[in-house]
Formats: sequence, structure tokens, C-alpha cells
Amino acid sequence: MKLSVNEGALEIVKDIMNQRDDLNCTVSELANGTTIIDAGIDVAGGDELGRLVGEVCLGGLGVVRLTKMHIGDMDLPAVVVSSDHPKIACMASQYAGWTINVDKYFAMGSGPARALARVEKKLYEELDYEDDAKVGVILLETREVPSDDVTQYIADKCNISPSDLYCILAPTACIVGSVQVSARVVEVGMHKLHELGFDLDRVRSGYGVAPVAPVAKKDAKAMGITNDCILYGGRTFYFVKSDDKDLKEVIEKVPSSSSKQYGQPFYDLFKSVEFDFYKVDPHLFSPAEITFNHIESGKVYHAGSLNADILRQSIESAK
Repeated sequence: MKLSVNEGALEIVKDIMNQRDDLNCTVSELANGTTIIDAGIDVAGGDELGRLVGEVCLGGLGVVRLTKMHIGDMDLPAVVVSSDHPKIACMASQYAGWTINVDKYFAMGSGPARALARVEKKLYEELDYEDDAKVGVILLETREVPSDDVTQYIADKCNISPSDLYCILAPTACIVGSVQVSARVVEVGMHKLHELGFDLDRVRSGYGVAPVAPVAKKDAKAMGITNDCILYGGRTFYFVKSDDKDLKEVIEKVPSSSSKQYGQPFYDLFKSVEFDFYKVDPHLFSPAEITFNHIESGKVYHAGSLNADILRQSIESAK
């Protein structure tokens, strides 16, 4: 049976809408019928809403739970993420790969609607996945509510009616922003493996844990701290099948420490390159630590480690 990330996500979206008051979010409808869920612009949101938004982004094919981590001398709130369909849940759905740029409106788009629009054509051809649902769900990382024109553009790309589009809005510097970014820890590892040319079909299931960043005063600073929670505090574990001859070589290239730009808070690095993403080493975007368990042989491969010192520097900068 074909898995639909949009239909799976919609079930969670319905739960969010039914619990809007308890979850500290609002639900409204644009003139063209698009449903707007504010998860952090004019509302407080919360950890539970962030957890559910994390599961929405995974297309209903993963589980996000709230927990805590002990890193160095810090006790930090954290999320635990797992999926038995990590290629589809993480790469075909959760990955923030769609830049929404309409007139003067800009937002990073992530979540299931990407699999309808397939704007990232090459990626979806490599994933060999397409969703044909009649509804679309997207997370927009933004502080601005999209207009009818913007949502019409998104709906047109998805080949659905705007009245069948559900947009969740959450800026980076809010509680939901902090939680849902940390909930990408498994996805960040999957993305790095894909960049390294690793066959993602070999990954049977993925599991990860990452601390949740404190809410920063500004989105740019929040982007740095939330990234650092994965780069310096994220642990991932993947059950891998098929030939294991390449696993030792591959795993050494995965952790964030394999990047030449590793070793300082992300915001400081970003500022040093004049906030130009093209000057940031793409190999930096990885979990701090990764473990492979080869299913057939039972062998375990490990690389990377948590970095409490850099993570502490980053977290304290939020004050």
C-alpha cells in the first residue's frame, strides 16, 4: 500500500485544530479557503504543540516524544524521534527544501506538501516518491501570515484547491520553532547520508535525540541555537541492512565534526561569513553523533561525539 504523507499529516492537523485552545494556537481561514494554523506568531504555542508539529512534518510516519538530556553539566529539555520509514518521512516530507518566494513574501517550506509539488525535482526522482493526495499540509517558517496569492501559488504547485491546503506557521524564535527544529535530528542525518551518496533504502529505521533550544529574542539568533542543538547535541541511531563493507568508511564522514567549519556556535560562524549560506560548508549540517547497527551481522559502528562546551556557549547566547 502506498504511503501518503499528506493524508497521514492531516489526521494530526485535525487533532491540533480540535485542541486549539489547550495547545495555545489559533485556526483561521483565508478568503480562498486555505486553513491557517498560527503556532507561534501571535500565540504562545508550547512543547506539546511543537511535538505534534514535528509529527506533522514527518507525514504521520514518525513519532516525536518530549524528554530531557544530560550533556556535560547541563540538564536540557529534549525530543526523541523515531521512524520506521525514515527515507519518506524525513527526506520526502520533513526536510525544509522548498523556498516559498512570492512577490515580497518569503518563507522556508517543509512538510508533506513538498511531495505534492515536487519542486525539488531531482531529489524526488532520487527518492522515487510522489504523493497524489487531494489535500496538502505545509509548515512555513515565518513571522508573516501568507496572503491568498501566496497560498494559491502553493496550492497550484501541489495541484490541489487552496481550500484543501493547510498551512502551519511558526517562526524560528518561538517554542514550537525550537521543538520542531530539534525534531529534525534524524532527518539531518538522513540528509547527510544522501549527500554522501548512501542508498537511503538501506536504512530500515531511524532514531534520534536532541536538546530543545531556549527561545531566543530574534529569529536569526534562534536559527543558530536550534541548529547547534543538532550539530553539537544531536544523537542518531540507524538500523541498516545490506552489505556492511562500506559502513565504517561512510560513518566517519557523517558527524558534524567531519566539517572543516566545526567548532563554534553556528550563529558566530554564520555572522563571520556575512550571513551567506553559500559560504557555509553543507557537510556541517549533521548530528553530533551517529551509530549504525548492521541488521544482518549485528555489527555496530559509531562516529562523532557531543560537544557540551560549544552547545553551552550557544545556549547562553540566547539570554
